[in-house]
Amino acid sequence: MKKLINSPDSVIADALKGVEASDKGVRVDHENRVIFRATPKEAGKVALISGGGSGHEPMHGGFVGQGMLDAAACGEVFTSPTPDQVLAATVGVDNGAGVLHIVKNYTGDVMNFEMAAELAAGEGVTVEAVVVADDVAVEDSTWTAGRRGVGTTVLLEKIVGAAAEEGRDLAAVKALAEKVLEGGRSMGMALTSCTVPAAGKPTFDLPEDQMEIGIGIHGEPGRHREPIADAKTIAKQLVEPILADLDYSGSSVIVMLNGMGGTPLIELYLMYGEVVELLEAAGVTIERNLVGNYITSLDMAGCSLTLVKADDEILGLWDAPVNTAGLRWGL
Repeated sequence: MKKLINSPDSVIADALKGVEASDKGVRVDHENRVIFRATPKEAGKVALISGGGSGHEPMHGGFVGQGMLDAAACGEVFTSPTPDQVLAATVGVDNGAGVLHIVKNYTGDVMNFEMAAELAAGEGVTVEAVVVADDVAVEDSTWTAGRRGVGTTVLLEKIVGAAAEEGRDLAAVKALAEKVLEGGRSMGMALTSCTVPAAGKPTFDLPEDQMEIGIGIHGEPGRHREPIADAKTIAKQLVEPILADLDYSGSSVIVMLNGMGGTPLIELYLMYGEVVELLEAAGVTIERNLVGNYITSLDMAGCSLTLVKADDEILGLWDAPVNTAGLRWGL
């Protein structure tokens, strides 16, 4: 294992020091491992928090800031944050208008966020939650009952973050989140496994001439393994399952072609070009896009594709100003 670390035991603590030093827009509660906005949102506005296992950067900590999250709870690598961490984030951001928990559908995350919500209610904080379950690769997985929550999380946090910034109330923000989730689907693939620092070796063995189709973001096995193919063929294996799962024909969409952490941008742009041809041929209108590393799996090589249906309301919120380490525009 070759990694830029001091010790496998201190990766998260050391990384959080770097996050705080590099982004003056956030502050870090090192005891609870929570990233907060340095300047809290104005009183009377709904707060958004998310979180999960580390190793998916820039999600979630990189999306804390104006127009997105108010705080992110950071678990160990690929391990859910504890209820106490989520509670510290929830209580820390509440300003009287309530808090929305954005949870990816992994058993530990769902359970711990639910426990934290109950504890927060005991402290007088109103909490609502939405669960992202957008991965069309599997109905159930190693770590979930139902579909995994993956790329739609990024787009959701941007869109709903803008709505909360506008001053919409908690019920309206939650309803918007559910609308985004209804129109969001994802599919991913891997050319290599990833290496968790504490394990020191690849999560799974993938021969040089093979690839995994339908992987998760924690090194979970894919839908199937097959000989590696060219980008055009791989693009079909990402686009077709998504279009088969939800009818996007005639729809406007926001597209994210996401790198898994170990794929250079030139390959991601190449893949995006292939994806665009397929979507346009299917009658899908691309209104906005992201190409880059947004929800990664440590050093895994590969990519994932996410589509979210986008009407005028969603596009307006997408275009609203955002100022975070991971997304920044409109300022």
